[in-house]
Amino acid sequence: MTQHLQSKIALHNGVEMPWFGLGVFKVEEGAELVDAIRSAVRFGYRSIDTAAIYGNEGSVGQGIRQALEENGLSREELFVTSKLWNADLGYDAALAAFELSLTKLGLDYLDLYLIHWPVAGKYKEAWEALEKLYNDGRVKAIGVSNFQVHHLKDLMDGAEIKPMINQVEFHPRLTQKELLAYTREQHIRLEAWSPLMQGQLLNEPTLQAIGSRYGKSVAQVILRWDLQHEVITIPKSTKEQRIAENATIFDFELTPAEMDAIDALNLNQRVGPDPDNFDF
Repeated sequence: MTQHLQSKIALHNGVEMPWFGLGVFKVEEGAELVDAIRSAVRFGYRSIDTAAIYGNEGSVGQGIRQALEENGLSREELFVTSKLWNADLGYDAALAAFELSLTKLGLDYLDLYLIHWPVAGKYKEAWEALEKLYNDGRVKAIGVSNFQVHHLKDLMDGAEIKPMINQVEFHPRLTQKELLAYTREQHIRLEAWSPLMQGQLLNEPTLQAIGSRYGKSVAQVILRWDLQHEVITIPKSTKEQRIAENATIFDFELTPAEMDAIDALNLNQRVGPDPDNFDF
Protein backbone atom coordinates (compact mmCIF):
# COMPACT_ATOMS: atom_id res chain seq x y z
CA MET A 1 0.00 0.00 0.00
CA THR A 2 1.04 3.58 -0.52
CA GLN A 3 3.63 4.69 2.03
CA HIS A 4 4.29 8.34 1.25
CA LEU A 5 3.08 11.32 -0.75
CA GLN A 6 5.01 10.36 -3.87
CA SER A 7 3.95 6.70 -3.89
CA LYS A 8 2.61 5.67 -7.30
CA ILE A 9 0.35 3.03 -8.76
CA ALA A 10 0.93 1.45 -12.16
CA LEU A 11 -2.05 1.90 -14.47
CA HIS A 12 -2.92 -1.06 -16.71
CA ASN A 13 -0.64 0.28 -19.47
CA GLY A 14 2.32 0.45 -17.09
CA VAL A 15 2.31 4.25 -16.65
CA GLU A 16 2.81 5.18 -13.01
CA MET A 17 0.46 7.72 -11.44
CA PRO A 18 0.75 9.23 -7.95
CA TRP A 19 -1.93 8.02 -5.53
CA PHE A 20 -2.40 11.54 -4.24
CA GLY A 21 -2.67 14.90 -5.99
CA LEU A 22 -4.05 18.43 -5.95
CA GLY A 23 -7.41 19.26 -7.54
CA VAL A 24 -8.16 22.81 -8.73
CA PHE A 25 -11.92 22.69 -9.42
CA LYS A 26 -13.55 26.14 -9.14
CA VAL A 27 -10.23 27.89 -8.46
CA GLU A 28 -10.02 30.99 -10.64
CA GLU A 29 -7.04 31.99 -12.76
CA GLY A 30 -4.60 34.14 -10.83
CA ALA A 31 -1.92 34.35 -8.18
CA GLU A 32 -3.82 32.28 -5.58
CA LEU A 33 -3.89 29.28 -7.90
CA VAL A 34 -0.26 29.71 -9.01
CA ASP A 35 0.80 29.86 -5.35
CA ALA A 36 -1.33 26.81 -4.44
CA ILE A 37 0.48 24.72 -7.06
CA ARG A 38 3.87 26.04 -5.93
CA SER A 39 2.99 25.14 -2.31
CA ALA A 40 1.74 21.69 -3.26
CA VAL A 41 4.87 20.81 -5.21
CA ARG A 42 7.06 22.18 -2.41
CA PHE A 43 5.24 19.92 0.07
CA GLY A 44 5.88 16.94 -2.20
CA TYR A 45 2.74 16.66 -4.35
CA ARG A 46 3.56 15.40 -7.83
CA SER A 47 0.08 15.25 -9.40
CA ILE A 48 -2.06 18.21 -10.54
CA ASP A 49 -5.61 17.78 -11.87
CA THR A 50 -7.41 20.43 -13.93
CA ALA A 51 -9.98 20.54 -16.77
CA ALA A 52 -10.82 22.74 -19.73
CA ILE A 53 -14.14 23.78 -18.17
CA TYR A 54 -12.42 25.03 -15.00
CA GLY A 55 -11.08 27.94 -17.07
CA ASN A 56 -7.79 27.93 -15.18
CA GLU A 57 -5.33 25.96 -17.32
CA GLY A 58 -3.26 29.12 -17.91
CA SER A 59 -2.55 29.64 -14.21
CA VAL A 60 -2.08 25.90 -13.67
CA GLY A 61 0.62 25.95 -16.36
CA GLN A 62 2.24 29.02 -14.83
CA GLY A 63 2.23 27.38 -11.39
CA ILE A 64 3.75 24.20 -12.82
CA ARG A 65 6.57 26.09 -14.57
CA GLN A 66 7.42 28.07 -11.44
CA ALA A 67 7.21 24.99 -9.20
CA LEU A 68 9.50 22.94 -11.46
CA GLU A 69 12.08 25.71 -11.50
CA GLU A 70 11.91 26.41 -7.76
CA ASN A 71 12.27 22.74 -6.85
CA GLY A 72 14.78 21.72 -9.50
CA LEU A 73 12.37 19.20 -11.02
CA SER A 74 11.96 18.04 -14.61
CA ARG A 75 8.58 18.00 -16.38
CA GLU A 76 8.64 14.19 -16.23
CA GLU A 77 8.48 14.32 -12.42
CA LEU A 78 4.99 15.86 -12.45
CA PHE A 79 1.78 14.08 -13.46
CA VAL A 80 -0.65 16.50 -15.10
CA THR A 81 -4.31 15.71 -15.87
CA SER A 82 -6.85 17.69 -17.88
CA LYS A 83 -10.31 16.86 -19.20
CA LEU A 84 -12.29 17.20 -22.42
CA TRP A 85 -15.47 19.24 -22.03
CA ASN A 86 -18.89 18.15 -23.28
CA ALA A 87 -19.07 20.73 -26.08
CA ASP A 88 -16.00 19.15 -27.69
CA LEU A 89 -17.04 15.50 -27.82
CA GLY A 90 -16.74 15.11 -31.61
CA TYR A 91 -13.62 13.50 -33.09
CA ASP A 92 -12.07 16.62 -34.66
CA ALA A 93 -13.38 18.85 -31.88
CA ALA A 94 -11.73 16.63 -29.25
CA LEU A 95 -8.36 16.75 -31.01
CA ALA A 96 -8.61 20.55 -31.25
CA ALA A 97 -9.66 20.87 -27.60
CA PHE A 98 -6.67 18.79 -26.52
CA GLU A 99 -4.29 21.08 -28.44
CA LEU A 100 -5.92 24.14 -26.87
CA SER A 101 -5.51 22.68 -23.37
CA LEU A 102 -1.84 21.92 -24.05
CA THR A 103 -1.30 25.46 -25.36
CA LYS A 104 -2.94 27.04 -22.30
CA LEU A 105 -0.94 24.80 -19.97
CA GLY A 106 2.25 25.46 -21.93
CA LEU A 107 3.08 21.75 -22.04
CA ASP A 108 4.26 19.37 -24.77
CA TYR A 109 2.18 16.45 -23.52
CA LEU A 110 -0.32 15.47 -20.85
CA ASP A 111 0.07 12.54 -18.48
CA LEU A 112 -3.68 11.86 -18.37
CA TYR A 113 -6.58 13.12 -20.47
CA LEU A 114 -10.17 12.31 -19.51
CA ILE A 115 -13.61 12.57 -21.09
CA HIS A 116 -15.29 14.75 -18.46
CA TRP A 117 -18.92 13.50 -18.66
CA PRO A 118 -20.68 10.60 -20.41
CA VAL A 119 -22.87 12.59 -22.81
CA ALA A 120 -25.16 10.02 -24.45
CA GLY A 121 -24.31 9.24 -28.05
CA LYS A 122 -21.14 11.36 -28.06
CA TYR A 123 -18.46 9.84 -25.88
CA LYS A 124 -17.56 6.95 -28.21
CA GLU A 125 -16.49 9.28 -31.01
CA ALA A 126 -14.50 11.35 -28.53
CA TRP A 127 -12.85 8.19 -27.22
CA GLU A 128 -11.57 7.43 -30.73
CA ALA A 129 -9.86 10.83 -30.66
CA LEU A 130 -8.31 10.06 -27.26
CA GLU A 131 -7.09 6.71 -28.59
CA LYS A 132 -5.39 8.59 -31.46
CA LEU A 133 -3.76 11.06 -29.05
CA TYR A 134 -2.55 8.13 -26.96
CA ASN A 135 -1.25 6.15 -29.95
CA ASP A 136 0.52 9.29 -31.22
CA GLY A 137 2.29 9.71 -27.87
CA ARG A 138 0.66 13.06 -27.06
CA VAL A 139 -0.73 11.73 -23.78
CA LYS A 140 0.65 9.00 -21.50
CA ALA A 141 -2.73 7.66 -20.34
CA ILE A 142 -6.39 8.17 -21.21
CA GLY A 143 -9.56 7.70 -19.23
CA VAL A 144 -13.00 8.93 -18.35
CA SER A 145 -14.77 10.80 -15.59
CA ASN A 146 -18.23 10.33 -14.08
CA PHE A 147 -18.86 7.06 -15.95
CA GLN A 148 -21.16 4.48 -14.38
CA VAL A 149 -20.76 0.74 -15.01
CA HIS A 150 -23.13 0.78 -17.99
CA HIS A 151 -21.25 3.72 -19.56
CA LEU A 152 -17.96 1.85 -19.21
CA LYS A 153 -19.41 -1.30 -20.76
CA ASP A 154 -20.83 0.69 -23.65
CA LEU A 155 -17.56 2.57 -24.22
CA MET A 156 -15.45 -0.59 -24.17
CA ASP A 157 -17.75 -2.31 -26.66
CA GLY A 158 -15.77 -1.57 -29.80
CA ALA A 159 -12.98 0.47 -28.17
CA GLU A 160 -9.36 -0.38 -29.00
CA ILE A 161 -8.04 0.79 -25.66
CA LYS A 162 -9.62 0.30 -22.25
CA PRO A 163 -9.75 3.43 -20.06
CA MET A 164 -6.95 3.55 -17.49
CA ILE A 165 -8.83 5.80 -15.05
CA ASN A 166 -12.43 6.57 -14.11
CA GLN A 167 -12.57 9.72 -12.01
CA VAL A 168 -15.85 9.94 -10.09
CA GLU A 169 -17.49 11.51 -7.07
CA PHE A 170 -16.44 9.26 -4.19
CA HIS A 171 -16.69 9.89 -0.44
CA PRO A 172 -18.18 8.20 2.67
CA ARG A 173 -21.75 9.23 1.69
CA LEU A 174 -21.26 7.86 -1.86
CA THR A 175 -19.12 4.73 -1.66
CA GLN A 176 -19.86 3.49 -5.22
CA LYS A 177 -19.43 -0.17 -4.20
CA GLU A 178 -20.65 -1.67 -7.49
CA LEU A 179 -18.53 0.71 -9.57
CA LEU A 180 -15.44 0.12 -7.42
CA ALA A 181 -15.81 -3.65 -7.76
CA TYR A 182 -16.33 -3.44 -11.53
CA THR A 183 -13.37 -1.14 -12.17
CA ARG A 184 -11.13 -3.39 -10.07
CA GLU A 185 -12.24 -6.41 -12.08
CA GLN A 186 -11.48 -4.51 -15.31
CA HIS A 187 -8.12 -3.12 -14.05
CA ILE A 188 -9.43 0.43 -14.43
CA ARG A 189 -8.31 2.64 -11.54
CA LEU A 190 -10.95 4.63 -9.68
CA GLU A 191 -10.04 8.20 -8.78
CA ALA A 192 -12.04 10.31 -6.32
CA TRP A 193 -13.15 13.86 -6.96
CA SER A 194 -14.79 15.79 -4.13
CA PRO A 195 -13.39 13.23 -1.62
CA LEU A 196 -14.32 15.53 1.27
CA MET A 197 -17.88 16.07 -0.02
CA GLN A 198 -17.15 19.80 -0.27
CA GLY A 199 -16.75 20.02 3.50
CA GLN A 200 -20.12 18.50 4.36
CA LEU A 201 -18.61 15.63 6.39
CA LEU A 202 -16.35 17.62 8.69
CA ASN A 203 -18.77 17.38 11.64
CA GLU A 204 -19.72 13.73 11.11
CA PRO A 205 -19.48 12.02 14.57
CA THR A 206 -18.10 8.65 13.38
CA LEU A 207 -15.34 10.37 11.44
CA GLN A 208 -14.59 12.74 14.32
CA ALA A 209 -14.31 9.82 16.74
CA ILE A 210 -11.92 7.93 14.46
CA GLY A 211 -9.86 11.07 13.91
CA SER A 212 -9.53 11.72 17.63
CA ARG A 213 -8.04 8.24 18.12
CA TYR A 214 -5.16 9.11 15.80
CA GLY A 215 -4.89 12.84 16.41
CA LYS A 216 -6.07 13.40 12.84
CA SER A 217 -8.66 15.68 11.24
CA VAL A 218 -11.82 14.33 9.62
CA ALA A 219 -10.34 15.29 6.23
CA GLN A 220 -7.22 13.23 6.92
CA VAL A 221 -9.34 10.24 8.00
CA ILE A 222 -11.40 10.38 4.76
CA LEU A 223 -8.34 10.71 2.54
CA ARG A 224 -6.71 7.77 4.32
CA TRP A 225 -9.93 5.76 3.79
CA ASP A 226 -9.69 6.53 0.05
CA LEU A 227 -6.15 5.23 -0.14
CA GLN A 228 -6.93 2.06 1.81
CA HIS A 229 -9.71 1.40 -0.72
CA GLU A 230 -7.00 1.81 -3.38
CA VAL A 231 -8.75 4.86 -4.80
CA ILE A 232 -6.54 7.63 -6.20
CA THR A 233 -7.55 10.95 -4.66
CA ILE A 234 -7.20 14.67 -5.50
CA PRO A 235 -8.49 16.91 -2.69
CA LYS A 236 -8.88 20.56 -3.66
CA SER A 237 -7.41 23.36 -1.61
CA THR A 238 -5.71 26.69 -2.19
CA LYS A 239 -4.61 27.21 1.42
CA GLU A 240 -1.02 26.26 2.16
CA GLN A 241 -1.82 24.90 5.63
CA ARG A 242 -4.63 22.70 4.27
CA ILE A 243 -2.52 21.50 1.34
CA ALA A 244 0.13 20.37 3.83
CA GLU A 245 -2.40 18.86 6.26
CA ASN A 246 -4.21 16.90 3.56
CA ALA A 247 -0.95 15.19 2.66
CA THR A 248 -0.17 14.07 6.23
CA ILE A 249 -1.98 10.75 5.92
CA PHE A 250 0.86 8.28 5.61
CA ASP A 251 1.73 7.90 9.31
CA PHE A 252 -1.40 6.03 10.43
CA GLU A 253 -3.60 3.20 9.20
CA LEU A 254 -7.32 2.60 9.69
CA THR A 255 -8.34 -0.78 11.06
CA PRO A 256 -10.74 -3.05 9.11
CA ALA A 257 -13.46 -2.18 11.67
CA GLU A 258 -12.90 1.55 11.12
CA MET A 259 -12.97 1.08 7.34
CA ASP A 260 -16.31 -0.77 7.71
CA ALA A 261 -17.68 1.97 9.98
CA ILE A 262 -16.84 4.61 7.36
CA ASP A 263 -18.29 2.46 4.55
CA ALA A 264 -21.51 2.24 6.59
CA LEU A 265 -21.98 6.03 6.28
CA ASN A 266 -23.03 5.55 2.64
CA LEU A 267 -26.36 7.12 1.65
CA ASN A 268 -25.78 7.14 -2.13
CA GLN A 269 -25.80 10.91 -1.72
CA ARG A 270 -24.18 13.19 -4.31
CA VAL A 271 -22.98 16.78 -4.14
CA GLY A 272 -22.38 16.82 -7.90
CA PRO A 273 -24.63 15.99 -10.86
CA ASP A 274 -25.97 12.49 -11.45
CA PRO A 275 -24.09 10.89 -14.39
CA ASP A 276 -27.38 9.34 -15.54
CA ASN A 277 -29.31 12.61 -15.42
CA PHE A 278 -27.48 15.80 -16.35
CA ASP A 279 -28.18 18.35 -19.06
CA PHE A 280 -24.96 20.22 -19.83
